[in-house]
Amino acid sequence: EKIARIKGVKLEKANFSFVCSDLKNLSDYVKQIDSSTFKLLKRALPGAYTFIMQGNNNLPKDFKKKKTVGIRVPDNLIARTIVERNPIVSTSIYDEDDVIEYTTDPELIFEKWQNLVDIVIDGGYGDNTASTVIDLSGDEPVVIREGKGDVSII
Repeated sequence: EKIARIKGVKLEKANFSFVCSDLKNLSDYVKQIDSSTFKLLKRALPGAYTFIMQGNNNLPKDFKKKKTVGIRVPDNLIARTIVERNPIVSTSIYDEDDVIEYTTDPELIFEKWQNLVDIVIDGGYGDNTASTVIDLSGDEPVVIREGKGDVSII
């Protein structure tokens, strides 16, 4: 709810993903997957991908209204360490303008978000290239957004 409020969207309309440290949490959030899908995930993750998959009945109540859920296993060691014990919910942040530093400079991130979020971690300058989003909820993988991750993996 807090993330949706910060982002300025209604919770039921928000597109959130679970950030996990590896694939061991997959069964907590998604329906059973076939071996070819699992092989694709193993090839791509950790990496700059968000995979949309069929959600299961174990999802928190606010996610059960949607049939799908995003799964991320980033290639950033800080992020994976944070979620080692418990995955967290994440979403993309969109720039209001073309000034890249607002989403890559730790000091500017802290200034902008310090009163809205619980914690800001300075991991150095970041990258503002979005993850590649691949929908695996249907019969065939569909690239929803080309981003940092190489789409040739599918």
